[in-house]
Amino acid sequence: MDVIIEIFGYISGLGAAVMMPIIIFIMGVLFRAPVAKSLRAGLIVGVGFIGLNLVVGLLGGSLGPAVQEMVTRYGFSLDTIDIGWVPAAAIAFASQIGAIIIPLGILVNIVMLLSRTTQTVNIDIWNYWHFAFTGAMIQSLTGSMAMGVAAAALNMIIVMVIADRTAKGLEKYNGLPGISIPHGFTAAFVPIAAVFNWLLNLIPALKKINVNMDTIQRRLGVFGEPVLIGVIFGIVIGFLAGYDVQAVAGMAITLGAALVLIPKMAALLMEGLIPVSDAAQVFIEKRFKKRGRIYIGLDSAVGIGHPLCMTCALILVPLSIVLAIILPGNRVLPFGDLAVLPFVFVLIIPITKGDFVKSLIIGFLTLGIMLYAGTSMIDLFMRTAVAADPATYANYPGNFTSICDGSNPLTWAMVELARFEWIGVAIMAVISGGLAFWNRKLIGKEVAEDEAAAA
Repeated sequence: MDVIIEIFGYISGLGAAVMMPIIIFIMGVLFRAPVAKSLRAGLIVGVGFIGLNLVVGLLGGSLGPAVQEMVTRYGFSLDTIDIGWVPAAAIAFASQIGAIIIPLGILVNIVMLLSRTTQTVNIDIWNYWHFAFTGAMIQSLTGSMAMGVAAAALNMIIVMVIADRTAKGLEKYNGLPGISIPHGFTAAFVPIAAVFNWLLNLIPALKKINVNMDTIQRRLGVFGEPVLIGVIFGIVIGFLAGYDVQAVAGMAITLGAALVLIPKMAALLMEGLIPVSDAAQVFIEKRFKKRGRIYIGLDSAVGIGHPLCMTCALILVPLSIVLAIILPGNRVLPFGDLAVLPFVFVLIIPITKGDFVKSLIIGFLTLGIMLYAGTSMIDLFMRTAVAADPATYANYPGNFTSICDGSNPLTWAMVELARFEWIGVAIMAVISGGLAFWNRKLIGKEVAEDEAAAA
């Protein structure tokens, strides 16, 4: 077991940009795609991840200092800083549960595929850290590694079902065929978005609205182009930060470039993934009957290229600071994870059918929920960090958390249930098991409908 843990620890340490090309190549060969084609697919995916990470890093490097300047300029005082997802991922993988999360996640996925409770082959094993993070938090809360492991596995089951149920909408509205998003952060907002979308559709004026990005671009002309949207918001954010003209211009061009480059990097990812996705579908159809369509589970980074994601996220950057200040009882200052705000919207788009207005409203309301969830888990987050990496966090100055995943509403809900210890874990098991078998029933229904249509 120690050897297995060490092997998977080494693999996860490679990072997504190295690990994903290897996985894509192996998956392509296993699904009988030509070796050369599989190799190219893996390398293209690696290039796409590196490009995407560079652009997201550029985005964060611009937004972070601007937010810090806003805080200083307007005298905002919140006692807990958002340190970002990178430290959160490191904490998750450094925990006891992080050491076993990759083999555990692969086992959960295999069991779900064999039991026909999922259609997703989740190859995004780097992002298993989200499940490890939930498990580590619950282990810190209860003192039981068994409860933490159980919670991590149940978290993955819930997210896998959400990935299946949003895959068709992802293809239709996000333009991602054969892909699902079993991402522990992004998927957590689907139930909330579904409820808010239902409530918004009860309002006649909002129900009739259907403003997608094509409509915006058509009505605004050149001012609806992603590059100009980014430039405009760059000017606004730079102005609010008190930058001089030169710095405002730099911010504007940087955000304009991000809105142009992110979709291109996402398209590059899809170029590499589609051959493997197609090979997987052919392989499954030949060897397994009544399985329906098989989806390749990927990082939600492949979906942030949608202009709606980036536009809504840039609007929310200054609003997130205002919201953090005015919400009574909130202690979290968004900072390190402002660049991940587009990830919130990836699976909101299929829920709202690509509507800009509803997506923005839901994103704003969801942000409020995240801030309260993050505030509720501050002490537990810091305790988990210290347990996983005492050298870094035992004497860390001040309070800290992460919007991703320290403010993840699904993690928060599971932590609250875990306060009842094994009773809470049992409730999680009932919920996740119910969702899995509900998904199995829907998969069977879809297969029957496809067979009837083919006949």
